[in-house]
Amino acid sequence: KRSNPKDITPSVAAGKHLWEVNNCVGCHTILGEGAYYAPELGNVFQRRGASDEAGFKGYMQGWMAAQPLSEPNRRKMPQFNLSVEQIDNISDFLIWTSKINANQWPPNIEG
Repeated sequence: KRSNPKDITPSVAAGKHLWEVNNCVGCHTILGEGAYYAPELGNVFQRRGASDEAGFKGYMQGWMAAQPLSEPNRRKMPQFNLSVEQIDNISDFLIWTSKINANQWPPNIEG
């Protein structure tokens, strides 16, 4: 009931699969679970999408294409060479995740 299972579309499921096979949780946390090397992504849709799904998907397309960034003192995210569809799938998974009732986790917008 809290996770909105009725909203799990084939794209959300595909995004979850990509999350797993690319070991995103090896660096990121999602809803507090995972590694603490990279940002929490349970609320990245609110942080970077402002509740605009199309805008968030555009942001994700640009962000993933730009990896790895070459900024000094910044950890490097790998380039996974995902297709546009795959990035949209991950975006849909992160949008769905952001709508889970997680008792106000994370405690702040930056995760």
